[in-house]
Amino acid sequence: MKVNFKTLGLCFATATLLAACSEPPEIAAKAAKRPDVAPYMGANNGFMTKNWTPGNQASWTESIDNRNQGQNEYSRVK
Repeated sequence: MKVNFKTLGLCFATATLLAACSEPPEIAAKAAKRPDVAPYMGANNGFMTKNWTPGNQASWTESIDNRNQGQNEYSRVK
């Protein structure tokens, strides 16, 4: 029996593409978003900024504004 490598390669490529399309969606991103908790409530852990206290919306807004200004190229160059 003679093996047709073109047909075999085409079948392998098709199977690979179809397998990639059947990947399940990411579950971790869904678990991170909680609509029942406001963003400024946050968690009390080591990843917080120094000027923010959990539950204080004003300090949260100020911290976000400062972070955004630090990422603004125009204000960094001045």
